[in-house]
Amino acid sequence: MFNKIMKRGAKKTSRSDEQTPPSNVAVNYAPRTSPPQAVGNNINISDPGIVEPLPMFKEVAASDRPTLFIRKLQVCYFQCDFSDTLKCAREKEIKRQNLVDILDNIQSGSIRMTEILQEELVKMISVNIFRCLPPSSHENSGVKSADPEEDDPYLEPSWPHLQLVYEILLRYILSPEFDTKVAKRYIDYGFVLKLLDLFDSEDPREREYLKTMLHRIYGKFMVHRPFIRKAINNIFYRFMFETERHSGIAELLEILGSIINGFAVPMRDEHKLFLVRALIPLHKVKALSSYHIQLSYCVTQYVEKDYKLADIVIRGLLKYWPITSCQKEVLFLGEVEEVLEIIQPAEFQLCMVPLFRQLARCLNSCHFQVAERALFLWNNEHIVSLIAQNRGVILPIIYDALENNVHGHWNQAVNGLTANVRRMFMEMDSELFEQCERQYTIRQTKAKELVKERESQWKRIEAVAAQAVY
Repeated sequence: MFNKIMKRGAKKTSRSDEQTPPSNVAVNYAPRTSPPQAVGNNINISDPGIVEPLPMFKEVAASDRPTLFIRKLQVCYFQCDFSDTLKCAREKEIKRQNLVDILDNIQSGSIRMTEILQEELVKMISVNIFRCLPPSSHENSGVKSADPEEDDPYLEPSWPHLQLVYEILLRYILSPEFDTKVAKRYIDYGFVLKLLDLFDSEDPREREYLKTMLHRIYGKFMVHRPFIRKAINNIFYRFMFETERHSGIAELLEILGSIINGFAVPMRDEHKLFLVRALIPLHKVKALSSYHIQLSYCVTQYVEKDYKLADIVIRGLLKYWPITSCQKEVLFLGEVEEVLEIIQPAEFQLCMVPLFRQLARCLNSCHFQVAERALFLWNNEHIVSLIAQNRGVILPIIYDALENNVHGHWNQAVNGLTANVRRMFMEMDSELFEQCERQYTIRQTKAKELVKERESQWKRIEAVAAQAVY
C-alpha cells in the first residue's frame, strides 16, 4: 500500500523526487539582510510542488517506515509563508501533520534511528530553525531603549511549525538511542553557533526552547563545552561594546548559572577570566535590569566556589557603579548584600574601605529608595557582625553621612532607619561613637568658620571694588 501511495504522489508531482535535497546538502545561514531561498544544488525549498500528503507511520509496514521517515523529512523542507494566513493553507497543514507524526515516532521509538536517518533529521531541523531573524521591533519604531517589561513581546508567526521542530530536536537529543559519537558529526560547532545566534529572537517562547536545547547539548557533548563558553563570551563582548541590544542575554546567563554551578574547585584561570572580562563588565550596560537577576546569580556562584573572588567582585561593582541611574544603584546595592552574605572576614577587610565610602554616598542620596536600600544592609545579621568586627574603620567613614541624614534628609523613613543605625553603633561601642561625634563637631565648627572667613573676604573684596569705582 505504501508503495502505491508513493507512486501516486510521484505522478502528482513529477519533480518531487528530483527536488529532494541530496544527503550532502549544506544549509547556508544568511545574515538578517537576505532571507534564505534555496538549499543545495538549485533546489528551492519554497517550491510547493514538493509538498504531498503522506500516510501515517502506523499505516505502513515496519520495513517501509525508514523510507517514509526520510520522505516526510524531505516534505518538511517546505518553508511556509505565515504573513498571510490563507496563503499555502494546504501545504501548511500537510507539513504540520508530518511534523506531528515525526515527533510521535521519535517519542515512541518505533523506528531505529540509523546514522542516515539522523543526518536527514538534523538537516530538516536546520532548514527550519536556522533562518533570518526579522529586524528588531524597537529599531523599526525608532525607539533606542525600550523597557521589556512594559512592551508586548514579539511573537514569531511561524511558531506553530517552529515549536514542533524544536520539540523534535529535543526528543531526538533525549531519546535512548541518541549516540553523541554519531550525532557530533551533524550537531557540530557550526550547528551550535547558529543555535546561539537564534537567542537574539524576540519571541520568548523560542528563547525558552533554545535555553533548554543548549543546556542539553552542553550536557551531552563534552567536546562542545569549551566552544560553547567561548561563543557565549563573544556574544557578551559584542553586546557590551558594540550593540547594547540583544534579546537573549538573560537566557544565556541562566544557562551559565548552571554551568558555573558545576565548575570543579579550584577553578581554572579561564573561568576566573570569564568573571573579570565578561560577567562584571555586563553591569555597565543600560539594560541591566532585564537580566540582573541571572547575572547576580552567576556572580554569587563564583564567590561561593572561591571566597577569594569576593574582593574582585566588590571592586568590580564599585568600578561600574552607576552615577545617574537610581534604579541601577538599587540593583547594585542588592547584589552587594548578596556577596556580603557569603564573604569571609579576610576578604571583607580588603574591600571595606572603598565599599563603605560608596555606601556613605548612597546614604546621602536624594533618591529615597537608594538611601533606604543602603540602610537595609544593617538588617542583615552577618553583615552587621562583619561591621561590628571592623567598626573602628567603618564608623568614621560613614558617621558624617549618618549625621547628615538625621538632620537633613527629606524622607521620614530614611530618617528613622538612620536613627536605628546610629543607635546600633552607639550600643556596639559608645566610646568610639562619642569620639566620632567630637570629631564631627570639630569638623562642622571648622567648616562654619571657613564659611564666615570666605564671606568676610568677599565683603572686603566688594568694598575695595566699590572704592575703585568711585
